[in-house]
Amino acid sequence: MSIQSSIHPVILCGGGGTRLWPVSKQALPKPFLPLIGERTLFQQSIDRVSGRPNFAKPTVVAGEAHHGLIADQASGDIRIVIEPCARNTAAAIAIAAHSLSPDDIMLVCPSDHHISDESTFHSAAMAAARLASQDWLVSLAIEPTGPATGYGYLQTGEALGGGNRIGRFVEKPDLETAKRFLASGNYSWNAGIFAFRAGFLLDELNSHRPEMAALVAESFRKGQKTDTTFRPAPSPFEQIAGESIDYAVMENTSRAAMVAADMGWSDIGDWDSLAKAICEDAGRANEDGNVAKGRADFLDSEGVLTFSDGPRVSVVGLENICVVVDGDEVLVTSRDQAQLVGKLPGASSKGGAKCR
Repeated sequence: MSIQSSIHPVILCGGGGTRLWPVSKQALPKPFLPLIGERTLFQQSIDRVSGRPNFAKPTVVAGEAHHGLIADQASGDIRIVIEPCARNTAAAIAIAAHSLSPDDIMLVCPSDHHISDESTFHSAAMAAARLASQDWLVSLAIEPTGPATGYGYLQTGEALGGGNRIGRFVEKPDLETAKRFLASGNYSWNAGIFAFRAGFLLDELNSHRPEMAALVAESFRKGQKTDTTFRPAPSPFEQIAGESIDYAVMENTSRAAMVAADMGWSDIGDWDSLAKAICEDAGRANEDGNVAKGRADFLDSEGVLTFSDGPRVSVVGLENICVVVDGDEVLVTSRDQAQLVGKLPGASSKGGAKCR
């Protein structure tokens, strides 16, 4: 990729963040909350890719329900693509690819992840963009810290300039498989951040999911643009079988590559991961590993996260728990069971937006 070329950031605003209930709600989900620092995760995502050499203005892909939040929180110059309904990341990324020129390099980023080392992120993004310009579909790779079952795993293959071929792309393995991957030392986590040449991504989608590719193309062709906002046509879009880019393309392509990025990454997937990110990013834990946002007191307790929008939270004689207070909702969970929060009745998603 020449120095004159631009990277086109694509920020995906999807998902309900139900595992961060009760703070994350359908009307105000995780990306639009100031969970780490004063700015929201969405604002931090925009900040990372705005006003930099070689970066074009971002494209944000979201549902109609969050259009107002995006407009309120995005302080810079952005383009917005409003999905008629939720159809997972493959369709969202493909719609964004249609809005670009075929040779444009897309840098696809979730809107709700945290990255503490932005310098490393930018270096990795440039390396990934160079590989993408050679028609590699590139994932940013994170060194695993445990046998997590909620991430995709990338097996390191042969060396490429600035990265490696992906030997295998395995999405969300079971625990025993994840333990084997970790023990081998030859697997990384997929950060969910990708670099693609827009035209090549659409070619690969057509090869592996031709029906989806055709429906996305029709929806884009019949869509409507007003100022900086584009709305794909609902009728074709609602027929798409929702599927992630991981399953639809990355597990099937012969052109998958990876770039290592030790960038202080977290997907902030639950209260436990938020506690770790707050601690590591700001060094805010006390000597017993307790972390507080809002008023809190700890006595004879270790590894406790408290998160309160007003009431004081006092914890005595407990270890490795999270206590969350939001309005009239209170959550108490062990940190090692925090991923189950999304299954609680109060956290249950009402589903994605319906096509009009």
